[in-house]
Amino acid sequence: MKRFATALTIMATAAAQPLAAQALKSAPSTRATTEVTLSAPRVEGQPAPAALKITIDYGQPHARGRDVSAGALADDLGKVWRLGANSSTTMKTDVDLMIGNLSVPKGAYSLYALTSARGNWQLIINKNTGQWGTDHKPDMDLGRVELKVKALTTPIDAFLMVLAPGPDGAPSGELRFMWGGKEFSTTWRVK
Repeated sequence: MKRFATALTIMATAAAQPLAAQALKSAPSTRATTEVTLSAPRVEGQPAPAALKITIDYGQPHARGRDVSAGALADDLGKVWRLGANSSTTMKTDVDLMIGNLSVPKGAYSLYALTSARGNWQLIINKNTGQWGTDHKPDMDLGRVELKVKALTTPIDAFLMVLAPGPDGAPSGELRFMWGGKEFSTTWRVK
């Protein structure tokens, strides 16, 4: 009898494993991060200064055959877009910044984009953080920055954000994001 019960347990476990695997699904969007590390010069005989960071964490939607030739899904054009997928895109900075012509004190922010099918886009920097990406509160906007746009020769399937550092270690660079056939950008620099 004991052998029979053991055999039944083994068969039940083996049968359940394929069912569990069939129930698993991958999320349609992934999470991604872009980061720039800033460091002060080291003074001989002194401990190394702490590194400071600018980090952007965002939901990374994938086109999966959908039309994103304008840089976003058609339903997201002409309105405020969460600049990614799922929870809000979050920027944390350990230093005061200038993003485009907007002064951004060190802290945490949500990023959005005011999109357009044909005109200019704007980056929105918002003081509210930790919310679902579609919960934009305009009264919490720190400000908006005009974005440059350029057409990409090869479409990008997965939404991508990049904090590109400047040349020769300069504490400046570009913030770029791209999806489908468009890239949008603005400058950043430490104040």
